[in-house]
Amino acid sequence: MLGLAGKSMESKMTETVPVSQERRGLRGFMDRGGFWRFLAFLVVYFAIYLGAGQVLGLLGGHYVEDELLSSVGSVFFQVTASLIVGCVVLAAFSAYLGWNREMFGRQPVYRSKWMWIAPVIVAAPIVVRVLEIDWGRHQVDVVALVFGTGLLVGFAEELTFRGFGVKMLRDAGHGEQAVAALTSVAFALSHSLNLLGGQSITVVGPTVLYTFAFGVLMYLTLRVTGFLLGAIVLHGLTDPTTMLATGDIDKVATDSPSGSLIPAAFTMVLIVSGYLLVLFVRGRATERS
Repeated sequence: MLGLAGKSMESKMTETVPVSQERRGLRGFMDRGGFWRFLAFLVVYFAIYLGAGQVLGLLGGHYVEDELLSSVGSVFFQVTASLIVGCVVLAAFSAYLGWNREMFGRQPVYRSKWMWIAPVIVAAPIVVRVLEIDWGRHQVDVVALVFGTGLLVGFAEELTFRGFGVKMLRDAGHGEQAVAALTSVAFALSHSLNLLGGQSITVVGPTVLYTFAFGVLMYLTLRVTGFLLGAIVLHGLTDPTTMLATGDIDKVATDSPSGSLIPAAFTMVLIVSGYLLVLFVRGRATERS
């Protein structure tokens, strides 16, 4: 009996040592999660992302000053290049932390049928824009790069907010309503950084209000599809169609080439839905369907 007890204690000691080591340093900081740690992560990430954009802008020459959709070079140096850096940094950091399986795997929380409202609301204006965009206005290679860039936007922003953000808030013990709201607040505030790029407050202000609602709908898309990939794809289709419709990467679509008021109506529905639906989010990550 004494021998068995000794072996049991020895086993427990060997099990606790790796856990203690694992929670030290940067991995331990991230593992503890929480909103403030997530904000610290965002500060570092956006410093790298914006810094890369500044350096790449110096290499871009006249493409940086050209209209966004005027050429492949203008799209690449104004948007795509820094996104590539951001995606690589995020993917590498996720792998370093060992979080890929948890963030890209099935969601550890139940889903409700009403949540399907979210992806439908997001998909509807995409369909409208696809039907109304003047596809002959831009070169084929520009359109192709815009869609590729859109997928990079979807990957980077969803991995940042619905990946890292959701996981860190859940790890800190927050309920799903707080997770949805806080990650959407951070997502919205991150778009205020567009002021540093020269956008006016009249453009950035509505964008911040819109992106909170959009963030809530992306969170619900994550929940109802069960995987981060669902949010990445839907987000990745939203941005390129918006770019082709408005000529800008972060501009709320309130008009259309044909003069139709439909995009404005869908935008209002999306905004109102996001602010309302967050009130109905329930559950915790430990609860499974």
